[in-house]
Amino acid sequence: MADHQGIVIVGLGPAGAELLTREAWDWLAGCEEIYVRTRLHPAISGLPEGLRVQSFDGLYETQPSLAEVLDGIVAELLKLGRRPQGVTYAVPGSPLVAEETTLRLAAAARSEGLELRIINGLSFVEPVCAALSLDPTDSFALTDALQLGSLSVPSFPPAMPALISQLATREDASAVKLTLMANYTDDFQVALVHAAGTQEQRVQWLPLHAIDRSTDLGLLSTLYVPAAEAGRSFEELQEVIARLRAPDGCPWDREQTHLTLRPYLLEEAYEVLETLDNANSGHLMEELGDLLLQILLHAQISSEDGDFTMADVILNLHHKLIRRHPHVFGDTAVHSVDQVLSNWEKIKASERKDNGETHKGLLDGIPLALPALTQADQIQRRARRVGFDWSELQPVADKVEEERQELLNAETVEEREAEAGDLLFAAVNLIRWMDVDPETALRGSNQRFRQRFAHIEAAAMAQGKTIDQLSFAEMDALWEEAKRLLAQSASAGTKDAGQEASL
Repeated sequence: MADHQGIVIVGLGPAGAELLTREAWDWLAGCEEIYVRTRLHPAISGLPEGLRVQSFDGLYETQPSLAEVLDGIVAELLKLGRRPQGVTYAVPGSPLVAEETTLRLAAAARSEGLELRIINGLSFVEPVCAALSLDPTDSFALTDALQLGSLSVPSFPPAMPALISQLATREDASAVKLTLMANYTDDFQVALVHAAGTQEQRVQWLPLHAIDRSTDLGLLSTLYVPAAEAGRSFEELQEVIARLRAPDGCPWDREQTHLTLRPYLLEEAYEVLETLDNANSGHLMEELGDLLLQILLHAQISSEDGDFTMADVILNLHHKLIRRHPHVFGDTAVHSVDQVLSNWEKIKASERKDNGETHKGLLDGIPLALPALTQADQIQRRARRVGFDWSELQPVADKVEEERQELLNAETVEEREAEAGDLLFAAVNLIRWMDVDPETALRGSNQRFRQRFAHIEAAAMAQGKTIDQLSFAEMDALWEEAKRLLAQSASAGTKDAGQEASL
């Protein structure tokens, strides 16, 4: 009798029972009962006669998520493993290749002191690589469809080829397709390998968008995603920056420091804002790249100085986002944006305390280098988080009028400057109450003024005059004409966009 207390995990190989290892066959031949993750495997029909086979297929149909399916499998196997006879658990392929239950079960068994034995099997990798004429020693990402399909973005860079196992259903393939489309084009050529290692083996090349239309999908279907064109991965971009900073790299890039790069960081940030104002998505892509370049240069300089690496930056941000969003990644309940912001401030205060930092005021984290309007808006928003704000709009509007009168009554230059600042601050508060970003609003006004003024200049030139030869009345009439024409143009653009959206 092969049964013993504890857990034995057996690999069933990638295809029929003929590909079972001798060790696996001998063990299964000595068992009376085994549990399998799924019966949908060709080796099941060829197992030793008299062997009772129990499966966990039902969990995939009743549990709402992959995590709960895996948790259910592990919990049941732990219970079975505590029996005097223990339990044998059989999985497709190799227990140690793209098999999440093995990892979870091994960790749980160790924590409970249960004996664990793994009887390996041939993985799906070898026959799939043979079907595609690939060298398995090349760098591959290995994952399964259920794991990848639960993500929003692939867990591997597009510069790395990938093998994705167990595209058993069209639903699995559809979920994988949507995840991959975050990094690959719809028509990117991929290959579905069906029943690798069997007489029914078939390789099907097709565009990514069509993988869920294949009629041959099953447990033995594997998706091969070749490496995308060079330059699409973050790691490749880091390598370019490191090369620019290398001793034989670019002289300009090599001599840059954190301080010399400061104006470029600010400049690129403002160019991003300008593209947002102009709603130019193509230009936005380029400007975001220029801004990312600045971040990568700063990270590379810090890496060379031994301070931190880009990986450290990403890890720190990863942990910070999860830590500061317990209502998303934890069990904290929130019912409004104000509650989110209040929790955010409490979490930040706790972080400072844990880091041994001295007390900071609520407004200390607002950069002094921000534009004045943005700085005023941030000050007011933070004050609101702790309740320092009016409860209704009218007092906010009254404050603007009060500050306007005080500016008009100011007598000295110093008083006028102070009252002008108070008026602007009060105006920002009123704008904030109306859920408008003051910096964006003023940039829009500046842009409209530029357009209207350009119309006046063009009209003067058409008359053979310079703009200073026009009277104020003439300029004012042209200004109103420009407002009307631009409004008509904007209305026509909105109408065209609506028509396109309805087609």
